[in-house]
Amino acid sequence: MPLPSSRITGISPSGKDGWEVHATAMARRHAGEDIIVLSVGDHDFHTPADTVEACVRAVREGCHHYTHLAGIPRLRAAMAHLSARSSGLETPVRQVIATPGGQAALYAAVQATLDPGSHAVVVAPYYATYPGTFRAAGAEFTVVEARAADGFQPDAGAIEAAVRPNTRAILINTPNNPTGAVYTRATLEGIAELCRRRDLWLLSDEVYWTLGACEHMSPRALPGMAERTVVINSMSKSHGMTGWRIGWLTAPESLVELLIGYNLVSTYGLPDFISHAAAEAMENDYGVAEIAARYAGRRTIFLDAIHGADRLQVRGSEGGMYVMLDISAVEPDDEAFAWALLESEKISVTPGSSFGEAAAGHIRISLCKPEPVLREAAARLLRFMSQYRSKAA
Repeated sequence: MPLPSSRITGISPSGKDGWEVHATAMARRHAGEDIIVLSVGDHDFHTPADTVEACVRAVREGCHHYTHLAGIPRLRAAMAHLSARSSGLETPVRQVIATPGGQAALYAAVQATLDPGSHAVVVAPYYATYPGTFRAAGAEFTVVEARAADGFQPDAGAIEAAVRPNTRAILINTPNNPTGAVYTRATLEGIAELCRRRDLWLLSDEVYWTLGACEHMSPRALPGMAERTVVINSMSKSHGMTGWRIGWLTAPESLVELLIGYNLVSTYGLPDFISHAAAEAMENDYGVAEIAARYAGRRTIFLDAIHGADRLQVRGSEGGMYVMLDISAVEPDDEAFAWALLESEKISVTPGSSFGEAAAGHIRISLCKPEPVLREAAARLLRFMSQYRSKAA
């Protein structure tokens, strides 16, 4: 057969994508083993009933047809309203465009701002799909690690040191997946100043904006940043709609106009009935406050359960759906630790090194389980750590 394109074969060149522990845990769970899966960020509860009913109603009312390439007007209006609310910045409908999920929004943002051979700076720890998304665009990228000792807050000076003559964009994520770190205003102002001075795009992944421990700060709202910021957003986490695939971009109007053409040749719009249900969910905040409160409570429960544990440190973990634990004093090899934890205590976690070298020596704990399960997982983790002997010792 003819060879596939280098674009496709280069997306995951190592053959590993950080999900091996999770994939093994899920296969064993499906085979009947009693495994606590804390390695994926998918809600353990269903989409709010009001949203489901809105979708059923839309189907029955005949919303079965092609939609506007940028999103149906009602959906774009709701997205613009949420963008304004999350940033405090007036957002006309012309500055938003709907996408099939947050990952599609990220992919569109990268395609819109980088050419093949151009360069980006990616702040780590990062979501696992970031490198492959840049490779799929034929773009180069440099990873700049936010240090655990700094609470995973990025350093603008370190980012600038990675900027090249062909650098076009910086990608950040706050509240952060995997660390749960919420970037401070001072952190974001330092990055914004760099973007203005070097004339760079800022790609700001804010899909966890409703799940922070404090008021969300979007860099788009900082002086001179609305014209150079592309905000990636999604209903998956905030509205409990992971499987519905509804996301959006907020960007300068001129870029959104070009992205409408991109949607023409990629998505050709979103499902009609889902669009109407998503608009209603946004207009009424279905589930938003309840979901945020649920994860805040779970974070407190889990952190209380492990409080005072010997040789275990909490890093970041102010927001999002995760807790990041520094286990390097027990086992420097986080992947070896994760595999051993799965074998010994039937718990799957994600090795921190899956998200960049800054998170090496850490494990990411998903809070997407009921409170009793999280307490049991914490007890098993503490028992495991008290008995663990590193092969490196």
